[in-house]
Amino acid sequence: MDSLFYIDERLITVENAKTPSNFIKSIIEEDLKSGKVKEVITRFPPEPNGYLHIGHAKAIWINFTLADEFNGKTNLRFDDTNPVKEDIEYVNSIKEDVEWLGYKWDNLNFASDYFEEMYNRAVLLIKKGKAYVDDQTAEQIRETRGTLTEPGQNSPYRDRSVEENLDLFERMRKGEFKDGEKVLRAKIDMASPNINLRDPVIYRISHATHHNTGDKWCIYPMYAFAHPIEDAIENITHSLCSLEFEDQRPFYDWVIRECEMPSEPHQYEFGRLNLAQTVTSKRKLRMLVEQGIVDGWDDPRMPTISGLRRRGYTPEAIRNFVYETGISKSQGLVDLKMLEHFIREDLKLKAPRTMAVLNPLKVVITNYPEGQVEMLDAENNSENPEMGTRQIPFSREIYIERDDFMENPPSKYFRLFPGNEVRLKHAYFIKCNDVIKDEEGNVVEIHCTYDPETKSGSGFTGRKVKGTIHWVDASSAVPAEFRLYEPLIMDEETEADEIEEKSFLDQINPNSLQIVHGFVEPGLKDAKPQDKFQFFRHGYFNVDSRYSKPGEPVFNLIVSMKSSFQLPKSE
Repeated sequence: MDSLFYIDERLITVENAKTPSNFIKSIIEEDLKSGKVKEVITRFPPEPNGYLHIGHAKAIWINFTLADEFNGKTNLRFDDTNPVKEDIEYVNSIKEDVEWLGYKWDNLNFASDYFEEMYNRAVLLIKKGKAYVDDQTAEQIRETRGTLTEPGQNSPYRDRSVEENLDLFERMRKGEFKDGEKVLRAKIDMASPNINLRDPVIYRISHATHHNTGDKWCIYPMYAFAHPIEDAIENITHSLCSLEFEDQRPFYDWVIRECEMPSEPHQYEFGRLNLAQTVTSKRKLRMLVEQGIVDGWDDPRMPTISGLRRRGYTPEAIRNFVYETGISKSQGLVDLKMLEHFIREDLKLKAPRTMAVLNPLKVVITNYPEGQVEMLDAENNSENPEMGTRQIPFSREIYIERDDFMENPPSKYFRLFPGNEVRLKHAYFIKCNDVIKDEEGNVVEIHCTYDPETKSGSGFTGRKVKGTIHWVDASSAVPAEFRLYEPLIMDEETEADEIEEKSFLDQINPNSLQIVHGFVEPGLKDAKPQDKFQFFRHGYFNVDSRYSKPGEPVFNLIVSMKSSFQLPKSE
């Protein structure tokens, strides 16, 4: 069955979803019309050096959806050219995330599948006088690269003979040199105004075990060299990437041309997804994990796909969100509230609406018969009658939120206070008559009376109350842990990736996680991981997949109930 989601009240499935009008779609349409392209083939090419994040969700959507629109194909390809930082754990997590988002790849490929071909193409460059082995250190290469206003300096090894370069490169492959002792550089133009064309390194030595090829190789191609070759081998027609790769496009084209690839893919860049108060730098995300600031890549505070999934976000909400951000050349900063808007919209008709008390205060209803337990009817979702009703117990003792009582309230406070009457959601009117305090003066219990004529659903019209509060029955409520989240980054106006690494940790919000203990309705005792609920007045919550145990649920706050964010109206 197709997955469903909504845009402007239009029902959309993954399979029939269309991208809005955009410049890449126009290019593809023209390429097909002119006959330049017979079949559209795209690829999603993550490096397996970390978990996918919300920014990748946009890249996944763009590549898969555009290909689908034109009955094309999309490959999932792992750019695994750096064994030092890559791991099979990341490969597996990426595959899981892509599938969870609702997409199916046509071919599963690895850059490492093409290492022999890449090596042969590098040898071709040497033979053409287009590449040379350099003995300079990484620091020396960096120092002689030049600046935006000054040209770089030629390496003293730039004019080695073809024969010497071929010999040295072969010996690099055989493992005769140490890490960093030599590199292979493309021979282009050290005075080029584009720094990426100033003899970039295309191979480096790394005596590290590769997750896919083991110890077969000790030299590895650089990403910028490997990527265009991979695209050409797979006959990719439209190589779609984010805007920061725009300056790399001349080198991309140079590699395709000088390596004499039979297929000629073309690179097109789009504005990446920048989300306020959100970290999408893999380096910084890894720092959060390795320093124990979060409890793994799937921590619900993390913007990783697995973190969003564990927190309770749905694939429909994420797809809906990236659709709304569109495809353009701009690099605008997207408000985090926009993402939250879409999970609210997705869950409002799906999630059962139940009651939970996060900061409990006991209420004794003194005129309710002792030992009596009454079962009350409650709708599961007032906006979706098809979800039916449930029975909830009610007795002499209940818990309410401590914030729903004030001994000396301000004006226009309509919840419970001495002498005031409120409605208990799905139950009766109660009136506060007495307040019990401990020796330190803290309120520990409230004594109330109820009016049996005011039962919810009875049609009572004798009088009205201005406040309705939620509650759980004390005798049957299930103890629960609630994990409340705020953004990891405190600065609301800054994209987290722009914060310098040395000051990045100073921007971490110390209140990004708050753990509290309270109670939920007894029907939630056996709630399973990934079950989602709307808790009256609190927000949407998801059963945590790591810390929940049978009969001991842990709930993650997905999103609070309300937001001031509004989507712009379509014209």
